[in-house]
Amino acid sequence: DTPAAVTAFTSESIANAGIERPADFIALTSNVNLVETQNAGNAFIIIRGITQARNSEPSVAVVVDGVQQVNPAQFNQDLFDIEQIEVLKGPQGGLYGRNAIGGAIIITTKQPTDVLEGNFKAGVDNGFGYFLRGGISGPLSDNVAFRVAGSFYDTDGFIRNEFLGEDADPVKDFSLRANLLVQANDDLTIDLRGSLNQLRTQALYFNIVNDVNDTSLPVQVNNAGQNDRDIYNLSMKATWEGDNAVLTSITSYDTLEEILTGDAFDFKPIPDSFFFNLFEFLFGEGNGFDLNQSQFLKVEAFSQELRLASPKGAGPFNWMVGGYLIDTQRYISTGNMVDTGAGVFPVFRTPSTNPANPQFSFLADGQDNFAWALFANAGYEFSPEFRVDASLRYDRDKRKQTTLTPTAFLPNVPGFPQGATGEVRTRVFDDWQPKLTLTYEPSDDLTFYGGYSRGFRSGGFNQTGVGAVAFDNGILGVDDIFKAETADTFEAGFKAKLGPANINGAAYTTTSKNSYFFVFLAANSTQNLGNIDEVELQGFELEANAEVAPYFDVNAAIGVTYSEIKEFDDPTAIGNEAPLISRYTLNLGAQYDGPISETVDALLRVDYRRTGKTWWEPYNTTVRSPVDLVDARAGVRFDGWSVTAFAQNLFDEEYNAEFSPGGFVFKARPRRYGVEVGYAF
Repeated sequence: DTPAAVTAFTSESIANAGIERPADFIALTSNVNLVETQNAGNAFIIIRGITQARNSEPSVAVVVDGVQQVNPAQFNQDLFDIEQIEVLKGPQGGLYGRNAIGGAIIITTKQPTDVLEGNFKAGVDNGFGYFLRGGISGPLSDNVAFRVAGSFYDTDGFIRNEFLGEDADPVKDFSLRANLLVQANDDLTIDLRGSLNQLRTQALYFNIVNDVNDTSLPVQVNNAGQNDRDIYNLSMKATWEGDNAVLTSITSYDTLEEILTGDAFDFKPIPDSFFFNLFEFLFGEGNGFDLNQSQFLKVEAFSQELRLASPKGAGPFNWMVGGYLIDTQRYISTGNMVDTGAGVFPVFRTPSTNPANPQFSFLADGQDNFAWALFANAGYEFSPEFRVDASLRYDRDKRKQTTLTPTAFLPNVPGFPQGATGEVRTRVFDDWQPKLTLTYEPSDDLTFYGGYSRGFRSGGFNQTGVGAVAFDNGILGVDDIFKAETADTFEAGFKAKLGPANINGAAYTTTSKNSYFFVFLAANSTQNLGNIDEVELQGFELEANAEVAPYFDVNAAIGVTYSEIKEFDDPTAIGNEAPLISRYTLNLGAQYDGPISETVDALLRVDYRRTGKTWWEPYNTTVRSPVDLVDARAGVRFDGWSVTAFAQNLFDEEYNAEFSPGGFVFKARPRRYGVEVGYAF
C-alpha cells in the first residue's frame, strides 16, 4: 500500500539471506549500488544515479531506530540483532530528513522485551577468521526493559600483499549496543541508547592501471599502514502520545575519530616507485625514497529533532510538523611523508618531525557547521481509493572553515591566492524540498502512485588550496568549495498482487544540478569533490516475488538507469555518462525454507546479482564490464539451534570495486566461505 518504491527485509529474510553488512542488503536491492574502497569509512551509496563520493554528504538518509546517522563514515558497520531494513528510493527529505536526496535507509534493531530472550551466532570463515554476534533482552521492572547486543569479527584477510607476504585486509571489528526502554506512564515512552564501534584494519592498497577491468596486478605496497576508527553514539528518543497529537523528541551525540596511513602514489615498493625512478632518470641514480601518506579525521556532532504528528488512526487526514538542528565540529589533516623504508607513522594535528618519515606535504582544516530545517507533511484520503500526500522541507546549512595548514605547507600556485594560516571562510547553503504524491488504489491487490519531489544536500569545503593544485594539474570542476546539489524527480509506479506473485514497478526521470564527482590529487594526497553542473537521469525498476510451491520462493528484479552529462566546465565531457553509475542491476533468487522432517527444517538459498557497465569519471575513459556474483547458503534448524554453511562470491569473480581518476583501482574481496552456528531462546 505504500506509495513509494521500497524494498523491505524482515528479521527472517535478514537471517536467511545472511545479511551482516550494508553491502549484503544493497546487493539484493535493484537500482542501488555500494562502492567500498580505500578504507572502512569510504562506502558510497549510489541510488538511481544519485551518487556519493569521499568526504561528501551521504546520498541517502540513514535512520537507525528513529535516529538519523550524521556522518557517512558511520554507515559501513556490522549489522547485528536487526529486526527490519527498508530501502526507499527517490527523494524523501520531507519524511526522513537530511540528505535524503536519493532515498532513505531505515534500520530497526530488535527492541527490548518484557520476557527474557536472546540469540547468538558464532562462525568461522576462510580468512582465516571467526565471528561472534548476539543479543539478550528482558525486563528490569514492570516499566523498564533492556537489550544489549554486540558483534566481534577477527580475520587475517582475503587479499594477498605479494610484497609483504601477508594479507592486505585483516580486520578486528568490535561493536556494542545497549538500549533501555522506559514506559514512564501511559503516555510517555523514553528510549535511551548507546553504541560503540572499534575497528582496526588496513587500507590504501591501490594499484594504478589504465583499464578498470585490469585485475592482473597484485597488491604490492611496502607499507601495510593502519586504519583505526572509533565511533561512539548516545541518543534519547522520547515519545508522548496524547489523544489528539503525538510529540517526539530525538537527541543524539556522535563522535568519530579515524587515523589512516599507508603507501602513496604509485603504491609500489620503493625501488619500483614512480618517484624513485624519476629521480634516477633525472640525476642518474635513485634517491632511495618514495612517498607514503597519513590522514586524520575527528568529527563531533550534536543533533536535535522535534516532531508533532497526528495520532495513528485519527481519520482521513494526517499531518506532521517539526524541526531539526545539527551542530558539527570537524577536523581533518592529510599529507605525504618521505618513505625512507623505515615504515609509515601516523600524523595527527601537526606535521611530522620524525627523521625516519619526514613530512613532504601537509594540509589541515577545521570546520564548524550548523544546520537547521523545518518540515511539514499532510495527507488526505478523499475516498477509500484516492489519497493525496504533500510535504515541504526547508534546509539551511551554514559552514565555516578555518585554514590550519602551517604557512610553510600552503600551496603556492601562480594566479591563485595562497591563503593564510587561520583564514576563515563561511558559506551558506539552503533550499526548499517539496514533495507531492497521488495514490489510487482501485482494489486491495492493486495500487498506482505518482508525483514530484525535490532532494537537496549541502555543499561544502575541500581542503584549502586544492582548487589551485587542481588547476595546475589541468583538472576542471574542482575548487576549494563544492556546490550544493539538488535533484528534481518525477516518478510513477504500481504495486500488484497476482495470485501467488507480488509485482512492483516504477519509472522516474531526474534532473540533478551540481552532482558530485571525486578527484584524488597525487601532488598533495588530497581527496576532493568537484561538481557537474547538470545531469539527466532516467530509469525504471521492475520487481517480482512468488511462492511457487510450499516453502519454495523465487524472486527477480531489474533496475535500469540512463545518465547523460548536460552541462560541465569541460565541454568535452558533455554527453557522457555520469560518474559512478551502473547501467543496470539484475537480481535473481530462489529459496526453500521449510521442513525436511518432523523436527528439522532446512534452508537452501541462492542469490545472483549482475551489475551492468559502470562509468567512473566524467570523461568515461574506462568502463567496467558487467560483474556477476553468486551467494549461497545451506543449513538446518532444530530445537532453537541452526547450522548454516555460506559462500559469498561463490565463483570467485575477480573485479575492481572502484576506479578513480588517475587510474587508481581498488580490488574487490574474493570468495568468502564458512560455517556458522546459532541459537535463540
